[in-house]
Amino acid sequence: MRIAGWAAVAVAAAFVAGFIFFSNHVSDLETPGNPDEAESIIVLTGGHYRLDAAVDLLREGKGQRLLISGVNPVTDADDLQRATGAAQALFDCCIDIDHAALNTIGNAAESARWAADNGFTSAILVTNNYHMPRSLLEMRRADATLRIVPYPVVNTSLSGGEWMRNREALRVLFTEYTKYLAALMRGAFGR
Repeated sequence: MRIAGWAAVAVAAAFVAGFIFFSNHVSDLETPGNPDEAESIIVLTGGHYRLDAAVDLLREGKGQRLLISGVNPVTDADDLQRATGAAQALFDCCIDIDHAALNTIGNAAESARWAADNGFTSAILVTNNYHMPRSLLEMRRADATLRIVPYPVVNTSLSGGEWMRNREALRVLFTEYTKYLAALMRGAFGR
């Protein structure tokens, strides 16, 4: 019993220490001012400002094409074009929409397929800072040969431990940390 108790305490302590490390790491991520160029841009839907950031990168010539992955099936290109304020010509020439992905694993699979179909060997990955570690993990699993340039979008600065004083940030970080751990374990122990 005593060994089981100490083991439980050790696991709990490791979980808490990992959560603190994870939270500090993602809170310190910053949106790059001038990211490296890549052949393509991939944005994972779901967070504020991700789509605008990805379209801005495309406009700036940081990539040749943009994939918007995980778009709600009822949302079409016209809806996205209006939401971003981008020119229709930009959508017509250079933006692809993925309606198939339902989660981060699906985003990675669809993005890898899209990159391979287009012959891309590099991509800027746009997602929120808290979502970046798991997104990178899943993208690298889906295609280990695709060079990924992380582009974390930061909605609210939580660096310097600010995340500890923000209840909503704590909830989001805790949820994302547990999902990240589950993704690690799925990789370690199989599907």
